[in-house]
Amino acid sequence: MPYKHKTFVSFDGDSVGFYYDLMTDWEQSNHLPFNLYNAQDLYSAFDSSTEESIKAQLAERMKESEAFIILISESTRKLYSFVGWEVEQAIKREMPIIAVNLNGKRFMDQYRCPPVLASALVMHVGFNAEILEHALENWPESDRAFRAQKKSGPYYYNDEIYTTRTEASLNVDILNGIGPC
Repeated sequence: MPYKHKTFVSFDGDSVGFYYDLMTDWEQSNHLPFNLYNAQDLYSAFDSSTEESIKAQLAERMKESEAFIILISESTRKLYSFVGWEVEQAIKREMPIIAVNLNGKRFMDQYRCPPVLASALVMHVGFNAEILEHALENWPESDRAFRAQKKSGPYYYNDEIYTTRTEASLNVDILNGIGPC
């Protein structure tokens, strides 16, 4: 079933806007059923606003979103002002979080991922339209189930999901906090 809920997307607008633009192209071409909220729209719309008013608007968008995507780039680990705050809010709100590695890694990249995500319940995927669609369609339900079982930590899809992307089963393995393989 196509994922039609609003998704909050967090990223470094100064360096990886191209990837967000590509995702919106996927959305607009109806190639994939995304419904994305670009936090960067607020930054430019409120250039003269205070950080607090921008964060209030971001919080409102997060309230309306049912999933949280963070685009993981070389600079993401060092971002604190807005991206770091958005990540903390997503964790606090218990939003299903999908970390999308722009370098293609299919698991948590400990050198790029914000440290706060290392112990949080997060699905880590490579930047790919089909796997992102799969994650949006399946991870929110898995996230709820794992939270009910008090599980946390980084998760990733095994290679079979990337190659076959079958919806018959959701094969998820936990990294048990050991970092990248």
